Amino acid sequence: MSTQVDDPSSGQVAWASETFKLLADPTRLRIVWTLLHGEHSVNALAEHVGAQPSAVSQHLAKLHLARVVEKRRQGTFFYYSIQNEHLGRLATEALFCADHAVADLPRGHVHRPRTVRTEESA
Repeated sequence: MSTQVDDPSSGQVAWASETFKLLADPTRLRIVWTLLHGEHSVNALAEHVGAQPSAVSQHLAKLHLARVVEKRRQGTFFYYSIQNEHLGRLATEALFCADHAVADLPRGHVHRPRTVRTEESA
């Protein structure tokens, strides 16, 4: 018995691959996770993820170019938030998967997700 499968296009596969590469950096993944919980300035993100503000700025520039985050200016400060909720969910699922692997949880375990603030719940 064969099942019809709609394969993704070459463009979709290439974009997904680049997205995984983008999120493969631990600092970027921490930044995305932090931004899932609300808007932050560069300095607040740097303090939260344990990196220098200049390094966080470089990561944010890459995330902004990839349309993962958006920024707004308030005076002399920029504030960043998640722009692409799909990538936020991807990062969340990757971290939940890691939680299961690291904790060696049983297969049938139902993960109790941490609270993630979205625009609908804000």
